[in-house]
Amino acid sequence: MTGRYEVKLARRAEKSLASLERREQQRIRAALDLLADNPRPPTCVAMQGEDSVYRVRVGDYRIVYEVLDAVLLIHVVRVGHRREVYR
Repeated sequence: MTGRYEVKLARRAEKSLASLERREQQRIRAALDLLADNPRPPTCVAMQGEDSVYRVRVGDYRIVYEVLDAVLLIHVVRVGHRREVYR
């Protein structure tokens, strides 16, 4: 890796994260910090039909994000429970 990525949350992702319990928020924020160091961890899954869009699992929750390598940016598109995040 050439450097640490910056993590930006979309407004929708911020609202979803804020509505979760504090414990879940902390777990998801910790996962986001890890993504800043390694945007494509072994546990991530590439989303079908999308270029450079991945998802990572945090318990029953999913983080859907896009990696922009040219500007070292991770754009978090959605955060939510696994039954709702793909809708």
